[in-house]
Amino acid sequence: MAFIFRLAFGLCSPLWTGSEDEKQIYLIGLKFFTTRAWPWFGPDVTNTIQIPGALQGLLVGLPFYLLPLPEAPYILLNILSFASLCLLAWYFARRLPEVPAWLIWSWLLTTPWTMNVSTNIYNPSYVLTGSVLFFVGALETYPFLTAGVIPLRWANLMMGAGLLWVMQLHLSWIVLVPFAALSIYFQVKSRGKEAVVPGLWFILGAALIGCFLLPTYWRYGSGAGVGAAARFNASNLASYWNIVEGIPGRFLSFAGFEIPRFIGNNTATRLAFLKANPWLIPFTIVLTVVGLLQPLSLIVLSFTKWQREHWKAIKYLALGTVVLLHLAFLFSAKSPLSHTFYVTLPIAMLFALYCWSRFLTEAFWQRFAAVCITCGIIFHAGVSVNNFSKSSLYVDRGRVVEAIKSRDYRVMGERRAGAKY
Repeated sequence: MAFIFRLAFGLCSPLWTGSEDEKQIYLIGLKFFTTRAWPWFGPDVTNTIQIPGALQGLLVGLPFYLLPLPEAPYILLNILSFASLCLLAWYFARRLPEVPAWLIWSWLLTTPWTMNVSTNIYNPSYVLTGSVLFFVGALETYPFLTAGVIPLRWANLMMGAGLLWVMQLHLSWIVLVPFAALSIYFQVKSRGKEAVVPGLWFILGAALIGCFLLPTYWRYGSGAGVGAAARFNASNLASYWNIVEGIPGRFLSFAGFEIPRFIGNNTATRLAFLKANPWLIPFTIVLTVVGLLQPLSLIVLSFTKWQREHWKAIKYLALGTVVLLHLAFLFSAKSPLSHTFYVTLPIAMLFALYCWSRFLTEAFWQRFAAVCITCGIIFHAGVSVNNFSKSSLYVDRGRVVEAIKSRDYRVMGERRAGAKY
């Protein structure tokens, strides 16, 4: 039921209106299917920068070979994101056995950021799979964080595969490199020469996914797709002082009911949405208030003393992630918008669950959480109904059907000017 709900929500998510990014990602895969041309490059970063590697095109395009219908890419994406979140929920439940498993699973599968981003055709949506693989593997290699539930060789395999997965989908892969380096350091420090075998598993995982990147480098050279994406950007410093819209607030909001962001880009569009869907107003108000209080509660709880295994390590991991993001965006041409570091969502979720776990053992807070999650499900059902006839695939599904039948992706739309593929 959870999978069907998420798939239905993804199919009703915006494709034709709003950001052009969703349509362009869809077109990369549709072009691969209709032209049979190997997808040398993935998502566009700018008009001159396009991420090298075939993974994005294959993830969107290959499903058409099995099911030549417009919905095919959505099905594969939702299988991947659902499986990733199930892995993450299982792992968190093993780390926090005192928290009811139903609560962890239902929260991860229905939270706004995993619903609105990981169900729609959009390159950060595919990032979630690599991110979960990477961080679950990485956490199990750190001696001060491991829960001992995944063998070291598999943890390294997951890290390598996750890193190369994200590398072909989004520039935020660079944020994962310090985590991988830290893992290698601790493994070598604790195991010495015995760390060679786990290291080979890391290389194997990287090779399994990196093989889709090699053809691009072979044909276009090692600098393929690289432009001025990395440069010192002092203008990002201004956003660091914004408590709400800065990196810390955005990072913590991954684990909260951040509702306004997904119903409009500004106050006017959000009010228009509520005016068109007045029955959603009570749910929106409740979830917005809770969503504002959640990051604040995490900040307060992070300063409290608590005698629990791994608490300090988890707290410093979250803090270190925020510091790393601040440093990374000093050298990024992109502003630190939430989707640009969506790859760190598993860390934010883990930190939040550790903070709240001391309360979620009590019946009152379990009932409160259940009510909030139920409100979230109703809210997202309302959003999907609103989007179905206004911005989803079904606004003009016939055009995609015609593109598939005629083997001409241009029937749906043109790729961006300057795109390398």
